[in-house]
Amino acid sequence: MLNSRLLAAALVATVWWAVVGIAAGQEPPAQDGPPAVTAAQSTAPRGSSPTESQGWTTWQIINAGGVVGLLIILLSIAAVALVIEHSLMLRAAVLMPPGLADEVRGLVAGGRTAQAAELCQARPSFLAGVLSDGLAEVEGGWPAVEKAIEDSLAQHTARLVRKVEYLSVIANVAPMLGLLGTVMGMIVAFREVAETQGAARAADLAEGIYLALVTTVEGLVVAIPTLGALAVLRNRLDQLVAEAANMAEHAFLPLKRARPATAPPARAPSPPPVGGTR
Repeated sequence: MLNSRLLAAALVATVWWAVVGIAAGQEPPAQDGPPAVTAAQSTAPRGSSPTESQGWTTWQIINAGGVVGLLIILLSIAAVALVIEHSLMLRAAVLMPPGLADEVRGLVAGGRTAQAAELCQARPSFLAGVLSDGLAEVEGGWPAVEKAIEDSLAQHTARLVRKVEYLSVIANVAPMLGLLGTVMGMIVAFREVAETQGAARAADLAEGIYLALVTTVEGLVVAIPTLGALAVLRNRLDQLVAEAANMAEHAFLPLKRARPATAPPARAPSPPPVGGTR
């Protein structure tokens, strides 16, 4: 189920990128009559074609990033897919099914722990896993149940955190790829200077510098929203885990109240002195 949600989210992200690319690559509709002369075209040098004087589309700018830009785009698709998948998964209704804690509490109060365990198995979730681990230690009393709940919460929380941390990896790798593209672009520019022995014009260096700037921007565009989404998902995860801990304690409250009160052991009477008193 998890893999299906992730694949569906990745498909949505890919379709979104395809729609953006198609929309950005469309040329403006043709106008009737001679085209209007803009200020940029009026100042263009004579002999330049109208196509050369027009600005590039957004999709052409993205394609200018080359292989590094393609890798950054793939990271952006993965980031969008993970954000969608985590947003669907990190919800109270998914991690903590409504009414589960109350039903388990009623069964525990009646001493029907086996039925409570079957109920948790029938409704698998984050809370159900914690309650199942606690029910497995009912025979040991409340201290054993409390310890089992704490260990189960830590285990299940770590599993969710590992999934969310993939966004942190993407947010750190994307700017590094952008920096790699920057270095590659500067290498292309300085190679042109070396081949022309310093006689290269600004137009000859523009291709390498352009590649450097495009990949840098692409890396930052992917990293900044990913870091924001990571912070939001982490806060939501912490809040849901705290709520699940309260619900688990609420479910075992009858067992906690039923634990016998530990009274101090009675002191044995001191034996009379041997030989009596003088």
